[in-house]
Amino acid sequence: MAFVTQHQIQKFREDGFLVLEHFFTAEECDSMRNQIQRMVSEMEVPPHCRTEFSTKEEEQLQAQGSSDYFLTSGDKIRFFFEKGVLDERGNFLIPKEKSVSKIGHALHAHDPVFKQITHSSKVQELGRKLGLERPVVVQSMYIFKQPGIGGEVTPHQDATFLHTQPLGRILGFWIALEDATRENGCLWFIPGSHTSGITRRMVRAASGTSTCVEFVGSEPAYDNSQFIPLPISKGGLILIHGEVVHKSELNSSESSRHAFTFHVMEAKDTSWSKENWLQPTPELPFPSLYT
Repeated sequence: MAFVTQHQIQKFREDGFLVLEHFFTAEECDSMRNQIQRMVSEMEVPPHCRTEFSTKEEEQLQAQGSSDYFLTSGDKIRFFFEKGVLDERGNFLIPKEKSVSKIGHALHAHDPVFKQITHSSKVQELGRKLGLERPVVVQSMYIFKQPGIGGEVTPHQDATFLHTQPLGRILGFWIALEDATRENGCLWFIPGSHTSGITRRMVRAASGTSTCVEFVGSEPAYDNSQFIPLPISKGGLILIHGEVVHKSELNSSESSRHAFTFHVMEAKDTSWSKENWLQPTPELPFPSLYT
C-alpha cells in the first residue's frame, strides 16, 4: 500500500484533507462494486416508497415514514433513491440500478466485503499513523452519483451531522471506486476550513414534530472561488477532517462516480451527542476500527 509520510500527515493537519492515490487495488474496488450490484439486483423498494400520495396530510405522514426509515438506518443496510425515479405507486421509472442514490449506514458491520475493507490492515495502520487511540466506526455509505441525475451535495461539514464533544474527533475515509473527475462530480474542498468550528448542527427533532431532524444554526455563504477540486483515480482515498468544508457538483456526465465512505470517531475522552440522528444501538454498538 501507499506508505503515509509524516509530511503528508502534517499536510492533512493544515488542509483538513489528504489525497492518497491508489490506496486500494482495482480488485478491492471491483469486489465492492460487485457486491453492491448483487445487493441492488435483490433490492425491494421499501414499503414507504410504495404508498400512493393523495392528501397533503398523507404526504406529511409519508415524509415522516421515510424519515423514520432514515433515522433507524444506523445499524442496518438500507436503500435511498434519487429524486423522481419512482412513480406514485413506487414503481421504477428507470432501471433500478440507475435509481439508487446511496446505501447506508451499516455496510461496515453487516456485509463481509465492506467489513473487510473498513477494517483492512492498511486502514488500521493509517489510523495508527494518525495517532488514533480508540477509533470506532460510526457509519458507512455507498454513494452512486448516478450519471445525469446524481445530485449535487451542497457545502457542508461532516461534524454538522456527526457531532462530538470536543470537536475534531470525526474522520471520514472516502474511497473512489471509479475515477472521480470534475465532470462526474469529484469532491471540492476549502483548504484550512476545519479550524474554526461548526456553524450548523442537524439534531433529532422533538418527538411529535412533523420532521425527524432539524437544523440549528445555518451554513454561511461560502465563496465559491475558495473551493479546490480533488479529482482522484479509482482506488484512491481521501481523508476528510470532520470540520473541513466540502461539496460535490451535480453529475452531468455519462459516467457514474461510485464511492464507499465511512466515518471513524476517536472514542478516547470523547462524547457522542445524544442529539445526533445516528445513535449506537444494543444490536450495533460502534465497533472498534482495530480488530
